[in-house]
Amino acid sequence: MTPTKTVYIALGSNKGNKLQYLQSALNAIFEKVGIIQKISKVYNTPALGFEGDDFYNACIKVSTTLKPKKLLKVLQNIESDLGRLKRTKTTYESREIDLDILFYDAEIVEEKQVTIPHPELQNRKFVLQPLHDIIKDFEHPTLNKSIGDLLDECEDDSQIEPINIWLKNPKKEYSFSKFNFIAIEGNIGAGKTSLAGKIAQDFNAKLILERFADNPFLPKFYKEPERYAFTLEMSFLADRYQQISDDLSQLDLFKDFIVSDYDVHKSLIFSKVTLPEDEFLLYRKLFYQVYKDIAKPDLYVYLYQNTKRLQENIKKRGRKYEKDIENEYLEKINSGYLEFLKSQTDLNVKIIDISDKDFVKNRGDYLWILNEINDEV
Repeated sequence: MTPTKTVYIALGSNKGNKLQYLQSALNAIFEKVGIIQKISKVYNTPALGFEGDDFYNACIKVSTTLKPKKLLKVLQNIESDLGRLKRTKTTYESREIDLDILFYDAEIVEEKQVTIPHPELQNRKFVLQPLHDIIKDFEHPTLNKSIGDLLDECEDDSQIEPINIWLKNPKKEYSFSKFNFIAIEGNIGAGKTSLAGKIAQDFNAKLILERFADNPFLPKFYKEPERYAFTLEMSFLADRYQQISDDLSQLDLFKDFIVSDYDVHKSLIFSKVTLPEDEFLLYRKLFYQVYKDIAKPDLYVYLYQNTKRLQENIKKRGRKYEKDIENEYLEKINSGYLEFLKSQTDLNVKIIDISDKDFVKNRGDYLWILNEINDEV
């Protein structure tokens, strides 16, 4: 998964409906940059360095996978979309919206297009005050002083006044509060682990990932499926039971819900494909004995991908033991999942076709999937 960075962005506006410009910028940042983790108060501040109306200023904390140059370009495009024109003067002037990168984690970036940390932030009270709201103890990576210390030492004597209106975090449009446990399922290479990881990271969930990499029978099964099918499925039966019972019983008071990249019923789906009928009937009997008391997910999300996309994803991740998986096997697994889900009356199932989506690279596709899940709330 692409590494996530924490960035801090300053927002300002002193033209037209200033609050609406800030909110529109916030919404666009959520859609194009990443999850907004914190939002400061909005402050009324005088124009600095030129004659103009007072500004509304705020700062936000954002998680993003964008690199600094790309982030700058996206922010400039948001400014342009909201009506900001390129400067007509060499001096400062009024603007509908102003977006500045203040920090990119604790990294130092000195390039032609972008300099991070912002070289003037320590001299601007209208930046330091809202920044103090969200990261007062953060240490400036080159000045080696906290935001609190920089605010205390700042010689800018501008009058900064908070206004009694808060910006709305678009993240709150996506509510998972109805669910205690969400399972993300799908075929081999469907993207279930990636999606579960992104949801956990963005919405403060406890993440449960299937521990399959250390299973010694998996590579053997792909080489000799008939010989190792029953052994493999029995090992999965034991491992999944142990893991899910442990993870579901360990409460995390600091997390809002649980999201998993598998559901234990996948054992039935795969075993029906891999085992002869008599072995499957025995296996199913054992399965229901083992799992009779295991909690079921409040929402079961099935990510459907066509076989071509599945093979592309399998090839990208490059696991040696998966390189010879045949289309026929993947199609049987897909059919097995769909047949199983259609027969379930006590599972809350959401099937999402993502064959034409790339939610890892395309944030719009990710938000589309969140909307699909949110329809179940």
